[in-house]
Amino acid sequence: MDLVERYGSAGRVLKHIRSGRVEVPERARLAGEISASERRSELRAMGVSTVFREDLPHHLADLPDAPDVLFVRGEIPIDGCVAVVGSRRATAYGLSLARRYGIALADAGWPVVSGLARGIDIAAHEGVVDAGGRGVAVLGSGPDVWYPREHRRVGMALVESGGAVVTEYPPGTPPNGWRFPPRNRIISGLARVVVVVEAAPKGGALITARKALVQGRDVFAVPGDVDRTTSEGCNRLIRDGALPVFDPSDLVEAVSVLLGPPAVRDGGDDPRGLELFGKSIEELALDRPVAEVLAEVARLEAQGLIRREGDRIVPGR
Repeated sequence: MDLVERYGSAGRVLKHIRSGRVEVPERARLAGEISASERRSELRAMGVSTVFREDLPHHLADLPDAPDVLFVRGEIPIDGCVAVVGSRRATAYGLSLARRYGIALADAGWPVVSGLARGIDIAAHEGVVDAGGRGVAVLGSGPDVWYPREHRRVGMALVESGGAVVTEYPPGTPPNGWRFPPRNRIISGLARVVVVVEAAPKGGALITARKALVQGRDVFAVPGDVDRTTSEGCNRLIRDGALPVFDPSDLVEAVSVLLGPPAVRDGGDDPRGLELFGKSIEELALDRPVAEVLAEVARLEAQGLIRREGDRIVPGR
């Protein structure tokens, strides 16, 4: 950025590098000799596209520190995602809950974003894959450098199911530790809600949560034992104003309040099979929570599948 500010544009910097007027490491000089068309061909061969800031979803592009370009496998969801993040050193309980969250959010039709890291991240991604939902993995390395390597299968499964794997780092960039904190702003930037499942007092999950608050996102956290290290970060977030969430149904209900009722996924059950017709809200709420009934009715009304006639539900026109 200092060079761009000094010379006015990235193109002028590249010109000065090629002429030798700007000294850079040999690797950078050699990279600068490759044309843009050659680079694009290399990326296409990898299955990677470039998405520039102006074409990113607005909730990410409008942030002051939004990336100028993302290298993308697959397709970034236009709608805001729900981020599920947490400790790499998660407990068995945390891993199980993160996977169940991934499944529940995918079943509800919301795309899930996380970091493909060990622990909570990969558990949430696996839940999304298991449910056949959409998800986004944000890497702290180049698009051709899978870290951890064993998570490549899950990353590619996300792409194949309509999601994406994204990074701001160019091909060949190694997963140096210092690259991961900056990538967390992209995770929260792609999200409209951030859920922290387990977090130590310090770590990437809390960085993501802090970024989310600065970006104006809502933050949820799972409460835990007060003497458990992996719960300390979440408990502190709740103390400082994050909303506590519990089982997957509670999370879906909480997210519905913020983002609206879940959408019917392609290939999902026909909502007409829910036997709503001819009944009132009061009758439907006899064996289901009234909030769940109201959310279901509002969703189906918005889709034109049902309407209310008096106090009864009838087929939509």
